[in-house]
Formats: sequence, C-alpha cells, structure tokens
Amino acid sequence: MPFWELSLPASPETSEALTNFLWELGALGVIDEEADGASARLRAFFAETALPEALARAIHDYVVALAALGFTVAAVEPTITPLVADVWADAWRQSFPVRAVGRRLLVAPPWDIPVSLDGRRLVVVEPRRAFGTSNHGSTQGCLTLLDAFLDSHRPSHGVDVGTGTGILAIAALVLGVPEMTALDIDPDALREARENAERNGVAERLRFSLGGPEGLHGSAPLLLANLLASAHVGFAAHYRRLVASGGSLIAGGLLTEEELAVLGALAVHGFRALDRAELDGWVSLRLTPAR
Repeated sequence: MPFWELSLPASPETSEALTNFLWELGALGVIDEEADGASARLRAFFAETALPEALARAIHDYVVALAALGFTVAAVEPTITPLVADVWADAWRQSFPVRAVGRRLLVAPPWDIPVSLDGRRLVVVEPRRAFGTSNHGSTQGCLTLLDAFLDSHRPSHGVDVGTGTGILAIAALVLGVPEMTALDIDPDALREARENAERNGVAERLRFSLGGPEGLHGSAPLLLANLLASAHVGFAAHYRRLVASGGSLIAGGLLTEEELAVLGALAVHGFRALDRAELDGWVSLRLTPAR
C-alpha cells in the first residue's frame, strides 16, 4: 500500500497545535473535519516511507505533553490505515482546495483551476513531495507579506531560498517582479519548482540553482526564505550579505514561540522587523537590514 492515513480526534482547543505537529511529522496533507454534533477529527496523509509505529508513538507523546500543559485532550490513540492509490488520490485532492491569499493572490492545484478569478492573480501549484502549498500557515503568511510588499514596491529581482514547490518565487513573478532565482539543496524540489513555473508561464524569468545561500554572490532587493527557525538562525549572516541596502527579507516557518529567538539572531546582523503575519500558529516576518 503506497500511502498512510492517520485519523485523530481533536478539540477546538488542541486542533491547531495537533495540525502543526502533523505537518512537522512530515504530513503531505492535513484535513480538519468538523461535523455538527460530532467531535472534530484530523486526517493526515503520509508517504509510504513513514513508519506507522513511529507516527503513533510521536502522537501519543505529544498528546501527553499537551495534557501536562493543561489542555483538554481526547485519550484516544490515532488510527493509521493504508490507502490504495485511487482512495489516496481523492483524499489527497481534498487537502488542497483553491485558496485566496492576501489581497491579490489565488492559489489553485492544476486539477481545480477556477473559471473566475475575481480580479486576483492565479498561481497554480501541484503539490507533491516538495514543501510549499498555500494550505500551510507558514506559506500563507509569506504570500500575504509578499503580496502587501509588492503592492507598493518594485524590486528588480529576488531570491527564494529553499524554494520547495517554487510557490513564493512564482507568486513574486506573477505579482510583477521581473526576475527571480529559486534556490534549493534538493534536486527533486527544483524539478518540481521548474514544472510549476512552466504551468504558470514564468519559467523563462526564473533561474534555478542547486545549493544553499552560502554559495550565492551579490545581493538582491528581495530575499524570500520559508524555512525552519534553526535555518534562519544559521543563515542570518548570509541573509545580511544577500539582502541589498534598503531591501527586504521575508522569513517564514516560525512557530509563535520561536519568533523572539529568530528576531534576536537577525537583529545581531542589523535586521529590524517591518511587518508580520501569523496564521495557524506560524509566524512570517518582513525585515530590512540597517543601512
């Protein structure tokens, strides 16, 4: 069986925390099902390489930790079942609805492109292995900040560090940035990003580079980085080198409790925060370096 479905009861008090934890465990998609008169359930989908026993143990330990913090949690172990390909395909598609983000963006999977855009700019992304869909709070936050920034600024070019599906770089191009560079250490992610760029008709304006920010030279007026908090701390010095004077860094992937630590690490290199978005417990920031 190629995929796993994990089902778990959740309360309004714990749904957000459990959803974030399932993403951290490597979920390919998470559905929050709420039915009238019934307890909410979370359905998460994992690749065939996931180990059901390890997932169950991790969920159990996390629920115990939530209970120790005073949260009301259901004392029920998660149900993990295999999915055949056709069932998986239907469940997978439920995880990625068309989503309006920010003031101008509309993100859609290729199987559900809306006829009417209501004046929004369309970004088509096919979710596969690489990270980066509008379904996740960190990506939504970065897109929201990017949309707001590009409403009043016109950077000549930009760089997307850890591009994943390429969604941030593609959105920047769709919103008017002339050229972008998509950077990732995973060649499969770059392959997916290129395919998504072609879907959106922006591949000729998007340059792809295999590696991390330490290998880049020069600076750009826009740097995008939707990464883990530890990566932001580790890359802070590179960010300062890569963001041009007066430019902007949009950094996502921070849990709320990690925000101050990342702000402190970036402040050491002269960055100050200009804007902030928080969605589903994930924080995204727009910062600029000291002149």
